[in-house]
Amino acid sequence: MRMEHSTVYFIGAGPGDPELLTLKGQRIIQQADLVLYAGSLVPQEIVEQARPGAEVADSSAMTLEETHTLICSHIRNSGLVARVHTGDPSLFGAVREQIALLEQDAIAYEIVPGVTAAFAAAAAAKVSFTIPERTQSLIVTRIAGRTPVPAGEDLEDLARHGCALALYLSASRAEEAQGKLLDGGYSEQTPVVIASRVGWPGEQILFTRLGKMAATAARQSVTRQAVFLVLPHQEGEAPASRLYSRDFEHGFRRRE
Repeated sequence: MRMEHSTVYFIGAGPGDPELLTLKGQRIIQQADLVLYAGSLVPQEIVEQARPGAEVADSSAMTLEETHTLICSHIRNSGLVARVHTGDPSLFGAVREQIALLEQDAIAYEIVPGVTAAFAAAAAAKVSFTIPERTQSLIVTRIAGRTPVPAGEDLEDLARHGCALALYLSASRAEEAQGKLLDGGYSEQTPVVIASRVGWPGEQILFTRLGKMAATAARQSVTRQAVFLVLPHQEGEAPASRLYSRDFEHGFRRRE
């Protein structure tokens, strides 16, 4: 399938493992005239798939206006642009402001989803966020820092739901995050997975309890590129899903 020229594609590159890039994302990168990526977060192996003659640019030191100017220079020449983001563009991806500029200039764009770090971390740790009859919800959030969080989305408030929680962009404030999660109602014994540099060389998957989360992160020098998975209701034998039960009837199987 050939991609349309004069289009910007926002591509989710996944958490770091080049093999977690989608086939569609890979195809666009291989066809693009410009591959624009965040060098501090997207592995070189992904952008090295660009075709000979394509411009490959690291956006790490660029401003929003500079990236837009570079994109427009290729679009004016009927070029195809691959704007490569880490993880999934829809989650902490800063795509809204880029899209606003594209729409202002009537430039077509599409978004290609990617694997986000929380799901790659859960897979690496071999855990499930949801457990039948115990918890069926997942909160994805971050602690307030240089970028604040809205009223009602403080960690302490979200913790009161008692469901699974994936905490991004918070490794440098792990002790504060731990205190807020405990104050919100999680017990000190709540299982936590600390996933650092998921999909990269040096990946760490650490198993601990909430009461020791900050100490574990500090002991293993986890300071960035980490996600914390807070996993309540994991103790004991979990109820099995009814989906495959003999007495569960649905459109493709009759009750035995």
